[in-house]
Amino acid sequence: MTLTDNQRGAAFMTASMAGFAVEDVFVKAAAQSLPLGQVLLTIGLTGMLIFAGMAARAGEALLPPAFLSRAMLIRCGFEITGRLFYGLAITLTALSTTSAILQATPLVVVAGAALVFGEKVSPQRWLAVLLGFAGVLVILRPGSDFSALSLLAVVGLLGFAGRDLATRAAPKGLSNRQLGALGFAMLATAGAILLVVNGGAHVPSGLALVHLAGGTVFGMLGYHALTYAMRTGDVSAVTPFRYTRLIFAMVLAMVLFQERPDLATWLGAALVVGSGIYALTRR
Repeated sequence: MTLTDNQRGAAFMTASMAGFAVEDVFVKAAAQSLPLGQVLLTIGLTGMLIFAGMAARAGEALLPPAFLSRAMLIRCGFEITGRLFYGLAITLTALSTTSAILQATPLVVVAGAALVFGEKVSPQRWLAVLLGFAGVLVILRPGSDFSALSLLAVVGLLGFAGRDLATRAAPKGLSNRQLGALGFAMLATAGAILLVVNGGAHVPSGLALVHLAGGTVFGMLGYHALTYAMRTGDVSAVTPFRYTRLIFAMVLAMVLFQERPDLATWLGAALVVGSGIYALTRR
């Protein structure tokens, strides 16, 4: 049976989300014995070097002029913000809650595309965006069990949304390998910033090395699959499969970290995912 571009794109998006969910687990586990800055810096540098080696082997420039374009520099700034604050969120708060909040990223992209690029968004899609934001508020629970640390995930999702929007204005022609090297370089930069501020780096134990290696491998697989997915098939058909990350994250959080999301988290996540799928599949 021959798969269509949309089916291949959806499969790679699902694989990407599984990879990122497992990467989050390894990062959270590694950060229990190492400073988060050291974890992000190590994974970022390792992934960057491997992707750069793959690009060099393919005869691609390691620092193409496109990297220094205005759009790419803006993209890098947003990616550092997203990586930094999302890393803090998964380390300091429940993985299930952080993953649920992150699912609002596509909704912010829809709103940003209308406000920044002037794309036409129907009233129904605007309503879906507002319902998705309401779902985030349900998860955050301001005024009752609100934790200020949950705002780390909100800043992280804004960084990732800004990265995705800047990518749309980025120069064409960059390979998946070049984009992977740049993405992991930004992860390393976020880790270096944290390490400079907090310090405390030390030699990792054998178990910590396993966690770092796992985070690197699954992070690279996720990033490569995501790039391929976004370049295969229709965006509206592929992007909704981003929400499979929440399923993987919830299962892993409950099994490995004994997290038990409460009713508000489940309801908020359902609002975010449902409105997101509607917004992405309607015009």
